[in-house]
Amino acid sequence: MTRNKNLYKDFLKQDVFSDRLIFFLFHFAFFLKTFKNEDNKKVLQNIYDHCFKQLELSIREIGYGDVTINKKMKTYINTFYLILNKVDKWNSFQIKEKRFILESFLKINISSDFLPNYFDNYSLELSNNTLNYYLKGVIND
Repeated sequence: MTRNKNLYKDFLKQDVFSDRLIFFLFHFAFFLKTFKNEDNKKVLQNIYDHCFKQLELSIREIGYGDVTINKKMKTYINTFYLILNKVDKWNSFQIKEKRFILESFLKINISSDFLPNYFDNYSLELSNNTLNYYLKGVIND
């Protein structure tokens, strides 16, 4: 979902890793919020661990040193928990508040309701499917 070109074409001044990561973290937060329950706890923890391990590997591939990687990972994980906190309350926000939340993380001026509506629709799509629907063929139990 984060590869949707419509997310990037009008909203980002330049296409950088951190902006793409923020979009991924928003998608991931909605995913975790939708499927969080006791039955899915272990699977979601494994997905979380895998995602952040892959993020660390991606940062290493860019060429950063160990100290920088640790600082960046701490920043990204803290950002993710801030996003998760906002996403947890997403349905209680008005469209204007949702736009403000997205602007604060993406550091862009969002003049339309495209992104808030996009994430509303994404959340609805997630809730209309099961966790297995998204994992089928991706992981082995």
